[in-house]
Amino acid sequence: MDALSELLNGFANALEPQYLLFAAVGVTIGTLVGVLPGIGPALALALLLPLTYGFDPTGALIIFAGIYYGSLYGGAITSILLNTPGEAGSVATAIDGYPMAKAGRAGPALATAVMGSFFAGIISTLGLTFLAPLVANLAKSFQATDYFALMVLAFVSVTALVGNSIIRGMVSLFAGLFIGLIGLDFLTGQQRFTFGMPELLGGVDIVIVVIGLFAVGEALYGLAQLRLAKAEAAVEFSGRVWLDKGERKRVWKPWIRGGLLGFFFGSMPTGGSEVPTFLSYNLEKRLSKHRHEFGKGAIEGVAGPEAANNASFSGVLVPLLTLGIPTSATAAIILSAFQIYNIQPGPQLFENSPDLVWTLIASLFIGNLMLLAINLPLVKLWVKLLSIPKTLLYTGILVFGVLGVYSISGSLVEVLIVCVIGVAGFFMRVYDFPVAPAIIGSILGPMMETQMRRALSISQNDFSVFFTRPLTVGLLLVALAVLVLPSVLPKILGKRRNADEVGAE
Repeated sequence: MDALSELLNGFANALEPQYLLFAAVGVTIGTLVGVLPGIGPALALALLLPLTYGFDPTGALIIFAGIYYGSLYGGAITSILLNTPGEAGSVATAIDGYPMAKAGRAGPALATAVMGSFFAGIISTLGLTFLAPLVANLAKSFQATDYFALMVLAFVSVTALVGNSIIRGMVSLFAGLFIGLIGLDFLTGQQRFTFGMPELLGGVDIVIVVIGLFAVGEALYGLAQLRLAKAEAAVEFSGRVWLDKGERKRVWKPWIRGGLLGFFFGSMPTGGSEVPTFLSYNLEKRLSKHRHEFGKGAIEGVAGPEAANNASFSGVLVPLLTLGIPTSATAAIILSAFQIYNIQPGPQLFENSPDLVWTLIASLFIGNLMLLAINLPLVKLWVKLLSIPKTLLYTGILVFGVLGVYSISGSLVEVLIVCVIGVAGFFMRVYDFPVAPAIIGSILGPMMETQMRRALSISQNDFSVFFTRPLTVGLLLVALAVLVLPSVLPKILGKRRNADEVGAE
C-alpha cells in the first residue's frame, strides 16, 4: 500500500501543467527521433543534455523518459514502412512488419505497434511501481564488495551481449574505463592522464563523452554511409489505421506475453531490448495457429516484439533507480542526467528524493496515454518525415552537438576533445566496436574504483574480502558465466546436434 500511496502523490505532481507539458514534449520529440532513420534515443538524449541544464531535475527526467518511450514507437514506423530498424530492439518488428506493409496492411501493423507499446508500457510501469521499492530495500544491505561485483556484472553483461565480438566489446569497455580515470585521484589528489592540461584536472565531462561518441561519431558515420547505402523507398499506405475484430483477437495475448518478457529481461543486470524482442518473436511463432504466416506478415510477429521492446524500458529503470546501474547506452545517459543534478540513483534514492522518483514513475503512465493519443491520429504525418534528406539531418546533428558542448563551458579545448572522441567513435562504428560499453565504462568506472578501494581500505588491502561474502561471490560467478557462456554454448549445442544426427543415422 505504501507504493500505491506514493504513486498517488507522484500523480499529484505529474499532473501539474509544466510536467504535463514536459511529458508531451518528450513523447513528441521521441517519436520524431525514432522516425528519422539513423537517429536513436541515445543520440537524442546526448544532444539534449546541454539544453536541460536550466531545468529542474524532475522536469528534465520526465522529458528524457518521454523521449525514450516515444522513440521506441517511432523506430517501429521505420521498421514497418522502410525495413530499416532505428535500433536493435526494432529488428524483430521488421521481420513481419515490413511484409505486412508491402501487402497493403501497413495501417494495422502500425496500430498494433502503438497499441502494443501502450499496453506493455502500462504492464511494465506497474511492475516498476511494485518491484523497484523492494529492490531498493534489499540493496540497502549491500556492502562495498557487493557493489563492486554488481558493476563487474554490468560491465561483462553489456560487453558480452552487445555487438558481435567479446574482444571488441572489451576494448570498448577499457577505453571507457580509461576515460573515467582521467583527472585527479579522489584519494591522493595526484594527476592521472591529464597530459599537463588544466582542463582535464576535473576529468572528462560525461556529456562530452556521450555527445562525442553518439552525436559526432554517429553523424560522421552516417555521412560516410550515404554514398554506400542504397536508398530504400518507404511503403505508402492508405485506408484504416485500426484493427478489426479478428486482428484484435490475435494480438492481445502477444501484447501481454511480450510486456512481461520485456519487463523481466529489462530489469535484470543484463537488461536491454534485444534479447526479449527476439524471445518474444520466437515464442509467438511457436504458440501461433498461423505459423505459416511468420516471415510473410504475421501480425503476432509485430505485436509481441513491439510490446517487449517498450516494456524493457521500464525494466531497465529498476536497476538504474535502485542500484545506480545502467544496462544500456540510453540508461547510461539518463544516469549522467541524474549526476548533472548531483543526484545519485541507488538504494537511498527512494528515501532521499521520493517526489522525484514517484513523479517520474507517474509520468510514465501519463506518457503512455499521450503516446497513444498523439501517434494513432498523426501516424501519416510521421511517415512524411522519412523524406527529410539525410545530409541535412547529419550535418544538423554535428553542428548542434558541437554548439551544445561549447554552450556548457565556453571552452574551445572541450570542443576539440569532443571532436577527437567523435572521430574515435566514427572508427568504432566503421570497425564494428560497440559504443555502449565505452559509455557505461566511463560512467561506472570511477564508481567501481571507489567501491573497490573502499573495500580494500576496510580490509587493510586484503583481496580475499571479495571472496568472503556469498552475495559478492554469487555476482562474480554470474558475471563469469555471462562472459563464458556466449562462446561455449554454441559449441556444446553444435556437438550435441551432431551426436543426435549420428544417432539418428
